[in-house]
Amino acid sequence: MAISLTDSAAERVRGYLARRGHGVGLRLGVRKTGCSGFAYVVDYADDVGEGDIVFDGAEGIKVVVDGEALALIDGTEVDFVRDGLNESFSFRNPNVAGECGCGESFSV
Repeated sequence: MAISLTDSAAERVRGYLARRGHGVGLRLGVRKTGCSGFAYVVDYADDVGEGDIVFDGAEGIKVVVDGEALALIDGTEVDFVRDGLNESFSFRNPNVAGECGCGESFSV
């Protein structure tokens, strides 16, 4: 089981945590929503909870995942991409069976 970060994603998280002045890493999860069933939830982790699983991402950045979400996102690589004025995290999840047309949700 693993969740990984590209160097670009790790750099983005590190910079944001430095500006915030606190936090242990990136929190990644899922919620039921959208036309395909699930959407990624991305936040910055301020602590590690009892049911959380922690992975060491690129450049020492930790990725904190709720244990219940791991089955849906195990093996996912998180990237941070810039396209013109737009920038966002993107996900390469080997468990995805389909995605909605707008790219906001996925099914497994």
